[in-house]
Amino acid sequence: MYSPQQRAALRSDLLERASADPRISGAAITGSAAAEREDRWSDIDLAFGVADASPLQSVLSDWTAHMYDRRGALHHVDVKAGAWIYRVFFLASTLQVDLAFVPASEFRPLAPTFRLIFGSAKEPAHFPSQPPADLIGMAWLHALHARSCIARGRLWQAEFMISGVRNNALALACVRHGLPAVHGRGMDLLPREVSAPFEDALVRQLREDELRRAFGVAIRALLGEIRSFDGELAARLQDALLHLTEETI
Repeated sequence: MYSPQQRAALRSDLLERASADPRISGAAITGSAAAEREDRWSDIDLAFGVADASPLQSVLSDWTAHMYDRRGALHHVDVKAGAWIYRVFFLASTLQVDLAFVPASEFRPLAPTFRLIFGSAKEPAHFPSQPPADLIGMAWLHALHARSCIARGRLWQAEFMISGVRNNALALACVRHGLPAVHGRGMDLLPREVSAPFEDALVRQLREDELRRAFGVAIRALLGEIRSFDGELAARLQDALLHLTEETI
């Protein structure tokens, strides 16, 4: 396990390396460290602008080799968003290191948690909140599959789908309260009276009767959240969604 001091030292070393790399036009600390909200479990989040004349893939390749050869990386995965490539490393110390690369012409804050260390950045272009309509659509899509999985006796897949209904409904609650809705980041910040009804939507045992019970709770909680955004849509969906739970009994 890494210590906060080791994490800080590695972040400082990576920023120093970036400042010495002529292909890196700018660097920023992002995530919790940029907002001075780090805790014992926080990871490293850095963003780099790559000079437009430099091939981004070549820069990625060199930095990846450095992370494996010098920093104890065990594996990595790429997450792409627009022009950005987020290369996420898993270190032997269990520390997660997110290095985001983008052409200099697109190097800009995408969230309030962006602290420029050197170079320059374009005007902010923060990502909008996830549209409620998308979350509602994903919730009822998971609900349809939850119904069929329970009926087919596919208990693990049914649990996965019920969790999808619940998590999309909780994301709706996060949007409603102005909290981050992605990756569950705002769920623990919801008011107790909002999150409490969702607790019974947790599947406690992998049995058909328990799946049916949790599914019914998740659907009712989902309808409550849909109603908060669009009463007419909730009324339109209500009978069909409740019917899904009746079909599993």
